[in-house]
Amino acid sequence: MYGFLDRTDAGEALARALLHYRGRPDVIVLGLARGGVPVAFEVASKLQLPLDVMVVRKLGLPVQPEVAMGALASGGGRVLNEDVLRYLPDRETVLHLVQEREFLELTRREHSYRGGRGALQLSGLTVILVDDGLATGATMAAAVQSARYLGARRVVVAVPVASAAARARITQIADEMLCLQTPTGFSAVGEWYRQFGQVDDDTVTDLLSQVQGGVQVASAPVTVAQAS
Repeated sequence: MYGFLDRTDAGEALARALLHYRGRPDVIVLGLARGGVPVAFEVASKLQLPLDVMVVRKLGLPVQPEVAMGALASGGGRVLNEDVLRYLPDRETVLHLVQEREFLELTRREHSYRGGRGALQLSGLTVILVDDGLATGATMAAAVQSARYLGARRVVVAVPVASAAARARITQIADEMLCLQTPTGFSAVGEWYRQFGQVDDDTVTDLLSQVQGGVQVASAPVTVAQAS
């Protein structure tokens, strides 16, 4: 049933499928925090590309946080879920309060993860957005929107696994959509990993701190021979 051992395994598999981007000076990898960063770390390491972070936050209903009204991302991206919002009394007030709270948390995390580095500079670049999987695709849609706001020339989305609906949604808005597995009966991203522990802030910060000169220090590089 498991598609991947863990996020490292998933990142290595994605890297094998993205070899045509290896070492290109106009490409950057952005991991969606938190769970996408370990996956993106492997992609950037194997492909010798710069790594940075895209912070995303779900806008959950106050009484049911797991139900998303939409999502926010670094750089100003926002998507809304009208299927939820149309049934919400006083939607503008509720949305404003939740969005304000999540924006503060997004800003806190971005500062924590990125330290003293300035805002993301994506103008003219091909941006590879990486997450550990997509259930609805809402947070990735916000990330794609942000990347375009920030001047990305081309937006590539790369994920190990996604629901069919999420894959279709992102295919419509990204320049390239790479999804290694689209299983039937999809219910949660974690079901497709043997090990799928929580990723904490310290892990994200540690992985990002291993950037040297803007490019990850690679372990054994991926080669075509390693592809499955």
